[in-house]
Amino acid sequence: MDESQKKANQFGPTRVAILGRPNVGKSSLFNYLTETRKSVVKNQPGVTRDIIVETAELWNKSYEVIDTGGLTEAADEISQLIREQVVEFLSSVDLLLVMMDAKSGVMPEDRDLIKIASEAGKPFLVIVNKVDSPIDIEMQLAEFYEFGAELVGISVEQRQGLSELFEWLHPRLNEFDADYQDALRIAIVGKPNVGKSSIVNKLLGEKRVLVSDIAGTTVDSVEVPFELDGVKYLLVDTAGLRRSSRRTEDVEILSAFKSNEAIRKADLVLLMIDSSEGPSDQDSKIIQQIVEQHKGVLVVANKIDKAEETRPEARKWFREEMEKNFHFFPDLPMVFTSALTARGFEKLFEAIQDLRSKLTKRMSTSDLNDFFSQVIRQAPAPLYGTKTVKFYYLTQTHQVPPSFIAFANHPDGVDPSYRRFLSKRMKERFDLHGVPIRIFVMKSKNR
Repeated sequence: MDESQKKANQFGPTRVAILGRPNVGKSSLFNYLTETRKSVVKNQPGVTRDIIVETAELWNKSYEVIDTGGLTEAADEISQLIREQVVEFLSSVDLLLVMMDAKSGVMPEDRDLIKIASEAGKPFLVIVNKVDSPIDIEMQLAEFYEFGAELVGISVEQRQGLSELFEWLHPRLNEFDADYQDALRIAIVGKPNVGKSSIVNKLLGEKRVLVSDIAGTTVDSVEVPFELDGVKYLLVDTAGLRRSSRRTEDVEILSAFKSNEAIRKADLVLLMIDSSEGPSDQDSKIIQQIVEQHKGVLVVANKIDKAEETRPEARKWFREEMEKNFHFFPDLPMVFTSALTARGFEKLFEAIQDLRSKLTKRMSTSDLNDFFSQVIRQAPAPLYGTKTVKFYYLTQTHQVPPSFIAFANHPDGVDPSYRRFLSKRMKERFDLHGVPIRIFVMKSKNR
């Protein structure tokens, strides 16, 4: 890992990956560390095939735990895919927990795991699970000392030996860089070869990300801090997203996973589209995914210089195509750029700053309720059966983008069309165009 990647790690939580053969207890440990049941636990090898990520906390430090598919020497396509996926993924993690099974002893795959962990160049700890008898623990661990690695014996099921794991883990968990804890995270996504890495390099003013004409060059999500007019941001460049049916290569499957993770963690997403080709069905699906996760979004129509050479009124044509493809998001913000010449970058910066102010905007409760009392008189109140829904007051939550809670006597009577009416009026009143705001309706306890 180069110095820029090492530096980037301090701006987010430490990533801890659990490796092991099938059925050694990886998912059980994952569920215990994260206090969830997201990973399926079953006494059957090969249950976990996908990479699963969840946040955990240890003694006031937050970190991310990654459960990976079981690694085997099997030659079938799925096993090979899992292996290649996991090995590739290790470049983006910080610590490794290599899990083995005391009951089965050292297996050939375990030696292979040690080799994989060593070649990854990350600190790792060998965890021998299913050490159910603390009395003869040294005897149960004896053969595992052949690896010459740090070693602990545990029983996840019986909650034994976990304190030693925690004592190894805790000092290796990074503290966040305080200056960037509240920085706005910007994820850059889009289909392969639309110029995402070029935009990143122009934004940063230096060549941090590999640029190539070959689709799929960027595999890892690269996170880099930068400042714009004194405001701190974290920029995440991601691999290109393709339709699921075209993700035949293991690297593409992994890239899609990382891009989806970047969207999930972002505050603002820049969707890059080749302006000479226009928005596609796949771009529409990406927008829907972004909106469903309630993220701010800005469409960056790149390669406008190329589009204007081949198509008359290229900008007008692109806007019309956007209206057709993204009809479910009528006020979607957009800028035209050329990463090759830096054309349109001033407007890109302005749009990012404008969206940042909207995403973090706070409205006072009195202003909200003044607006609310006016707007609910502009349309007939919704009905719940034969009863009229009455609204009492509105308040803002602490979420990004802005979200609001309206208290009413019959929340179930507020249908999606009325929510859209309220959302549209709220965007007009508080200048929140381009932001996917949310309005929750709850029953008032005091009425």
